[in-house]
Amino acid sequence: MTQKQKIALAPWVFTIGFFLLWEVGCRVFHVSSFVLPTPLAVAKAMWEYRTQLSFHSFHTLWMTLAGFAIAVVFGLGMGLLLGSSRIVHAGTYPLLVGFNAIPKVAVVPILVIWFGVGWMPAVLTAFLISFFPIVVNVATGLATIEPETEDVLKALGASKLDIMTKVGLPRSMPYFFGSLKVAITLAYVGSVIAEYNASKYGIGNLMARASADFNVPLLFASLIALAVLGVAMYAITAWIEGRMTGWAQRSGFAAN
Repeated sequence: MTQKQKIALAPWVFTIGFFLLWEVGCRVFHVSSFVLPTPLAVAKAMWEYRTQLSFHSFHTLWMTLAGFAIAVVFGLGMGLLLGSSRIVHAGTYPLLVGFNAIPKVAVVPILVIWFGVGWMPAVLTAFLISFFPIVVNVATGLATIEPETEDVLKALGASKLDIMTKVGLPRSMPYFFGSLKVAITLAYVGSVIAEYNASKYGIGNLMARASADFNVPLLFASLIALAVLGVAMYAITAWIEGRMTGWAQRSGFAAN
């Protein structure tokens, strides 16, 4: 078996091993399903509630993607602004850090007051929780251009705009896609938080109802559904990164 084949099989082997260990541990130590259901019990709940899980997962997926798309546009624009101007960076960075430090679950009630119960709080929470990594990484990619490179380009007649578009932007692409892989998982956290507190649909709402009914297998089934969605979106983002920034990957330990 080649190294490439081993790497391709590794995620499956480790995942199956994790679930086997979980199953065996619950049976050996006689863990109550009310505390920690076995993977078989979770799989049974996923099949039993497959219609609900599919419907609410689809809703959560779209809310997350909507918030993530807004975060990409806003984060990229803000990152370019911060990375291209030291004054703007120095003035706005403390505000961004302070805002990011606020737990987003505390913002949800405010969004409900402003927009009511529905899809809007979920989309905005996904946006608010995921845009910060994009801003920071894009700004870092632009701000870390070597002074020597800037001096040479200026000596050749390049303007500040030329330096940013022809050197800064390509340089920031690995940072940008690295931030996207973090942001997409955070976006799911944001949408589920909002759905749990202020929505009639979505995985978060399903988990809230399962918790109220003490349906622990359904709770874990919802978590597995979220994990699958998160891994799928992460893999898609990593695939796009590999196609667009392959020039920045120099070893077998690349982002994929």
